[in-house]
Amino acid sequence: MSDEKRPQEEKNYIPASPVKRTLAWIGLSYMVIVVALTTYYFYTGTMLGNLAPLLTVPGLIGLGALSVVSCRSTGRPGKLPAAFLAILCWALALATLPVGLAGLLSNFGG
Repeated sequence: MSDEKRPQEEKNYIPASPVKRTLAWIGLSYMVIVVALTTYYFYTGTMLGNLAPLLTVPGLIGLGALSVVSCRSTGRPGKLPAAFLAILCWALALATLPVGLAGLLSNFGG
């Protein structure tokens, strides 16, 4: 299509930045968790407890990814602080995951 045939709206379209897309994926993961928890409650009539450590894992993974994406797209923070923050967040997520899974499984014990 030539430029004359395109609607005026398409010329003003600006795609979302990589940082905004990363934040959207973090939000999407939390929405999937909320829907799963709500569905479980409506299905069984009981709520799941001890989930706080497990609910931090997507945020920690997302924060590490956000620091890397931000460094690559805008140059801020620098490479070394971004790498340090990403490694720290991912290590905390890895350390928190077993605690969170144990808390989740404690809901199903007899």
